[in-house]
Amino acid sequence: MVVEFLTFEVDASEQSDWLAVEEGVWSRFLEQQPGFVRKEMWRRPGRANTIHAVIWWETRAEWKAITPERVATVDRRMADWLRHPACVEYEVVREG
Repeated sequence: MVVEFLTFEVDASEQSDWLAVEEGVWSRFLEQQPGFVRKEMWRRPGRANTIHAVIWWETRAEWKAITPERVATVDRRMADWLRHPACVEYEVVREG
């Protein structure tokens, strides 16, 4: 299992709209991908403009099978709501 951890800067006043668009575009796309397990959106208390997308994949290979071209296509569907994230990758070494 591998976890993709994305950090987005989204103004607090726009977060409700941004989250709705992000769910309709990126979440629906990811749900169709082999190896996708689940996705959660997190906000750290005291950091109102920062949203974290935490995405679980069965394997790194399945995650990385999504080509940069496909990412760009989905990003274009975000239109004016596109925010470029910082990305960190984690491996699950123990569950439970």
